[in-house]
Amino acid sequence: MRRDPTPSEMNGRLHAISDGHVDGESAGGAAPAAEPLRDERWSMTPLQRLSLLCDEGSMRTIRSEVASERMGDKAREGDGVVGASGRIGGRTVFCYAQDARFAGGSVGAAHADTIVAVQRLARRWRAPVIGFVESGGARMQEGLAALDGYGRIFAQNVAMSGDIPQISVVTGASAGGGCYAPALTDFVIMTEDASMFLTGPAVVREVTGESTTAEGLGGPRVQERNGVCQFVVDTETDSIFLVRQLLGYLPAHAGERPPAATPSDPDAPPPGACVPPDPRRAYDVRDVARGIVDAGSILEVARDWAPNIVTLLARIDGRPVGVVANQPRHLGGVIDADASQKGARFVRTCNAFQIPLVVLVDTPGFLPGSQQETIGVIRHGAKLLHAFAEATVPRITVVLRKAYGGAYITMNSKELGADLTLAWSGAELGIMGAEQAVGVVHRRELAAAANPEDARRRLASAYAARHLDARGAARSGHIDEVIVPNETRERLAWALGALTVERREPPRARNIPL
Repeated sequence: MRRDPTPSEMNGRLHAISDGHVDGESAGGAAPAAEPLRDERWSMTPLQRLSLLCDEGSMRTIRSEVASERMGDKAREGDGVVGASGRIGGRTVFCYAQDARFAGGSVGAAHADTIVAVQRLARRWRAPVIGFVESGGARMQEGLAALDGYGRIFAQNVAMSGDIPQISVVTGASAGGGCYAPALTDFVIMTEDASMFLTGPAVVREVTGESTTAEGLGGPRVQERNGVCQFVVDTETDSIFLVRQLLGYLPAHAGERPPAATPSDPDAPPPGACVPPDPRRAYDVRDVARGIVDAGSILEVARDWAPNIVTLLARIDGRPVGVVANQPRHLGGVIDADASQKGARFVRTCNAFQIPLVVLVDTPGFLPGSQQETIGVIRHGAKLLHAFAEATVPRITVVLRKAYGGAYITMNSKELGADLTLAWSGAELGIMGAEQAVGVVHRRELAAAANPEDARRRLASAYAARHLDARGAARSGHIDEVIVPNETRERLAWALGALTVERREPPRARNIPL
């Protein structure tokens, strides 16, 4: 079982690194180990970042003396990037860190070749790649050679996609290719002072007349709400701790089982206690998840993008799982275009890396309206449906309160290929809610009723009992079992243990950004 260093242990290593205590052999002759930890702009040097990222004493640099012939007297060893290999939790990783102190971290031919060399080694040995990105984009002094360097980097990103985990940490301003490279990876982390944009504020002002700042154009608040980045942290040390934590849920490569941890019981109230009996009252579905998964195991992915759907990495009985859940706290848990894209991306990532899926359903359906139709909710909704249907990892669905219409199908229904479908007692499953249904089915009777409201309630109650009741769905085989809420964890743990006995090779598919 792996054990990551605690934040205090990481801080202790950080202070040791800042004092120059980076092993000379580990540094491999790259940037001087005793460079100061902080100056007026940079919190850590590239070498310090990689030293802290890797297990103590395990990091070795790659191509540390290469230099750009095109930069002439301004050339510098390493050409503004440090490539390396090391271990995280005892497992091999490959990594690189750009150095914004040299030419703004811009990418030239030699700089690109170092990143590509790291990527090719990772592909050959099927080990994760972590990149610390801070780059002004293609180096002006090198013209097309710099652009072609980015082309080689992007080609490697795509070649590795869906096969080995790729994680990007954006630590400063990154423009042009400096933001496309992270966008092609599986997970993007930004520090609070980072920014990502295709063209910077000065160019935007010159071309469009819009006056903006780097933060307003592409700061963490912007990129976490549009889905470009999945995590935002305060400091570089926090980002390194998060990378190590994230890798604890991921295998080294596709086809390998994700690493297990020591099981622990939930440290939250039972899941049933978190859901109000009144179906019109909202609640936070993450509280339900905390009552199901191992204590302290939740890592929320893309928290501020499409908050009406929740995506979590967690563990049940020590096994990593991906949790996809409708969030009644936002928009009543409806599915819209953004939620569809967020969910589809997460499902495909979990499928690529053999992470079983647990789906918690409480949704009235897809969000209606002309705005959603205009932005293509049909096309985006089809992505989520497709992602679930193509997934080969174990897939278990639990209906908490309701699942109506197309959303019932899309959220990993039995006929879409779920391995096990459960519903809490009292849950409703059907084409639409009872009151809406009787408004369609019994519209003439309601129009003629002396008291339409009383008639609607009476008809809705009869419709719900006949057409929406979870036990009726179980009797007709649409779901597998009706359970009481507090059985959920035990049922899921049993199913995950049973369904992971036979290992299924995932289809080779790229993890395209959605």
